[in-house]
Amino acid sequence: MTIQLPTGSGELKAYEPRTEPFAATPGTPFTSRTVFSAAHVVADPFADTTPDSPAAVDWEATLAFRRHLWSHGLGVAEAMDTAQRGMGLDWAGAAELIRRSAAEARAVGGLIACGVGTDQLTGPATLAEVRAAYEEQLALVEQSGAQAILMASRALAAAAKGPEDYLEVYGHLLRQASEPVILHWLGPMFDPALEGYWGSSDLDAATDTFLEVIAAHPDKVDGIKVSLLEAQREIDIRRRLPQGVRCYTGDDFNYPELIAGDDQGFSHALLGIFDPLGPLAAQAVRVLDTGDAKGFRELLDPTVELSRHLFQAPTRFYKTGVVFLAWLAGHQSHFTMVGGLQSARSLPHFARAYELADGLGLFPDPKLAEERMKNLLSLYGVNQ
Repeated sequence: MTIQLPTGSGELKAYEPRTEPFAATPGTPFTSRTVFSAAHVVADPFADTTPDSPAAVDWEATLAFRRHLWSHGLGVAEAMDTAQRGMGLDWAGAAELIRRSAAEARAVGGLIACGVGTDQLTGPATLAEVRAAYEEQLALVEQSGAQAILMASRALAAAAKGPEDYLEVYGHLLRQASEPVILHWLGPMFDPALEGYWGSSDLDAATDTFLEVIAAHPDKVDGIKVSLLEAQREIDIRRRLPQGVRCYTGDDFNYPELIAGDDQGFSHALLGIFDPLGPLAAQAVRVLDTGDAKGFRELLDPTVELSRHLFQAPTRFYKTGVVFLAWLAGHQSHFTMVGGLQSARSLPHFARAYELADGLGLFPDPKLAEERMKNLLSLYGVNQ
């Protein structure tokens, strides 16, 4: 049995789907690395909304997906970029997501960290207003019992005049935080509004400011998440961190080598690609827990082609591929996204994502995935 998949050249090619999925079983958290999967939200397909409406979320399906991740030992990074934060999910929706997910994490004993930003600000803001917005969100996350992830702020990028403004705002927030936080540096490939973050478009200068923030408050920084898609830069930053401050890779292009590490250290993980890769990634890290770095790489290296495909430019639309694969895998009953973002990638992009994910055995029911892919193809006029 084959399926006809469209290529970027306008032709069709025959693909023979797998019949057996990758064999992965749920398990306990890991011992050698701390691993978070940033998780997507499931839209309510029956809500009468527009792309400009507040997000309508299917809460049960959204929380069920988080239980899936926790069951494999992964932590959940909540209300982050992968959850369409700032691309369909506004602060009101994110706040509700944080409350619900944090409560669910307590109920099942799952590891959770939640994004703290300034997205309740909808127009130009002063530094004082940016700081107050961060404070409001930090208080909510801490009250929920989750760890805080201080995310990069579009409003701060617009308001800051230079590095000193970042040092002042982040210094204030770190002094105020009741527990150590994760600092998140999201590059402009994920969000163009973050160009020049930390006060400079020169990444070397920006890195110096970033590290200065950490050096001034090492007791309040659990770790950093770096999403710049430059492996060597992450390694260089990792080697300059104060002792006890972790590096969580956010590099969806180079994660196997960064997590495996070298003789001078390694990265933990906080990755959007671990949303579709969850069970396989968990199995790989368990192999790494035994000290078998080669076996870890043998499992995880083949996934990089899929990740680079999903995160190809414009990178910010990777969420569409993540939700598409969750639908094919049976984690949700539809391929609808908040903000209508299901339209953000092309049919050839979806076809290639299906082919790569199926080749890895990511679909628990390959036949279901094939049927859903054929249904999508038929909607585009590609009959089988």
